[in-house]
Formats: sequence, structure tokens, C-alpha cells
Amino acid sequence: MDETTVKAIRIHETGGPDAMRWEDVSVGAPQAGQVRLRHTAVGLNYIDVQQRAGGYPLKGLPVVLGMEGAGVIDTVGPSVTGFKAGDRVSYCMERGSYSEQRVIDAKWLIKLDDKTTEEIAAASTLQGLTAQYLVRQLYPVKSGDTVLVQAAAGGVGLLLCQWAKHLGATVIGTVGSKEKAALAQSHGCDHVILYRDIDFSEAVLDLTRGKGVNVVYDAVGKDTFDKGIAVLAERGWMVSYGQSSGPAPLLNVARLAMKAQNVTRGGLMYFVKDPDVRARNAAELFGLIADGVLKVEINQRYKLSDAAQAHADLEARKTTGSTILVP
Repeated sequence: MDETTVKAIRIHETGGPDAMRWEDVSVGAPQAGQVRLRHTAVGLNYIDVQQRAGGYPLKGLPVVLGMEGAGVIDTVGPSVTGFKAGDRVSYCMERGSYSEQRVIDAKWLIKLDDKTTEEIAAASTLQGLTAQYLVRQLYPVKSGDTVLVQAAAGGVGLLLCQWAKHLGATVIGTVGSKEKAALAQSHGCDHVILYRDIDFSEAVLDLTRGKGVNVVYDAVGKDTFDKGIAVLAERGWMVSYGQSSGPAPLLNVARLAMKAQNVTRGGLMYFVKDPDVRARNAAELFGLIADGVLKVEINQRYKLSDAAQAHADLEARKTTGSTILVP
């Protein structure tokens, strides 16, 4: 297939949402091990904001943003096995999804079953696989655990609440508004704390009668990390997997010795780079969604060309659940 021109969101320099440009890019034929993919839905994630703003180093500007997408394979390159033209697929953690079409290595793809729509896949592949490794692998939630989910009304937060509840945990969540509190409660959150109104650490200790929680899942970072450790039970786990408010402060590890506590920093890439592991985790995720155990809330839809507005709304905490961009 000859090179063709499509539309994409690119940045030529890091900055605010206004750094994003809707412009023509060239997409060539897939080479060995690659496919050409036509996006039908694209996921929006906070890592996109951080890359756009310069929080993560980017090489070779300009770049197409976006770390998650779903669509239909248009053309298969040489040496590709397991995929064919017409297959519906999703992927994550491979930048370049803010485009109408792209070429991508087939090793990143997840084949979708008949029960999983492309919109659901675009809304849940990155966030859902994040929730999977957090509750099933990094700290495996057990029946009887008490779990604290920071930003419980976000895309990952809602999935964490549901999954932890499904595994038998008592779930405490923090949110910023009454509307978000209702949303979290409808997704398995037993106790919701409005962190703007009260100190969440005091509320957690009250709810647990001073014992604390077995695990904190924290994607906020700077604003919540220290108080999160303060509410850990003996041998509790602080699982940091994001930093929407900025990097977590430096930690004196001697502080952990008083209660034999643990801190770990998650990273989805290390749980999806092996195709067999990724396929197994995705099968569990999409199976629970198909069975109705996990509900994926697509609460915002934007045109891909309006990605700058989507970023602005995400940064302003105006969004809940998952957001997709439609090419």
C-alpha cells in the first residue's frame, strides 16, 4: 500500500492543550511484523496529559500523542501471525493513537472477542489492565481486606472499586464532589470521603477504628502520598501508580519499619510487554466486563479533532469514568 495522508493530533513542543495540533500526517505500508490499523475509538488517559505537558521525556518531536486505541486492521505486513485484515483489536502503551490510522507492531495488539465493542476496548484496555495488575498482581486483594482508592470516580478508580469489591474487600474511596461520590458508591465503594470537605486520613482512621487499611491505591501523588502512608495498617501496602498532582515526596524508609509497611511503584508497561501475559490479563478483564462484574462508564465522548478540549476538561477534573476520542 502506498503512503497516504490522514489526520492526527501532534505536538511540536510540550506545553498546554493549545500545543496540540490537528494536522496531516503520512502513514505508510506496514513493514515486517507490523499492521496498518484504522482507529474507530481512542482512549484518553492522564499519561497523555503528562506527555503533552513535558512530564515525561519525549524523543523526536513532533510526535502523535495517545497511548491507547482500538480499531480494525486494514493491512497486514510480512511475518505477522495471529492477525489478519478485518480483525478488531485494541492496544495500549504504544504512543500514536491520536490518529485516524497508524502503523503499529503486531506484538502490541489484543484481538477483541465478539462481546467487546471497540469503544469499550478503547475506554478500558489501558485503565482496565492497570486495575488488573494492581488488584491481582502488585498487591493481590483478598477477601476481608480494607482498600483505599484515591480518585475513586476516575476511570481506573471506578474499576478498582468494583474489582476489589468483587474480590471481597471493603472499599473506601476519595472523591472531590457529591456527584462523584454517588458514582463511586454505585460502583462498589462502601465508604466515600469528600476530600475537599474533610481530612481523608482522619476519616479513614475513623472508619477503620484506628487500624488503617491493608492497601492504598494512589494515582494522585504529591497531595495524598504522605497521608496515605499514615493510614496504612501493620504490614500494609502503599501502591503508587500515578502522580496527577505531582511526584510523591521523598520517603524516609525508616518510617515504614515501625509497622513493617511496604511501598511499591507500579508501571503498566511491565505487565503488558509480554504478549502471553497481556493476553491472559486482557481475557480476565474483558471477561469480567462481558459478565457484568465490571461496568465501564464512558461518560465523555469528544471528536478526535477536539482532543485539546478533552485534555483541558481532564486536567480541570471535570470528567468522570472513561473518556474516548472518536476519529
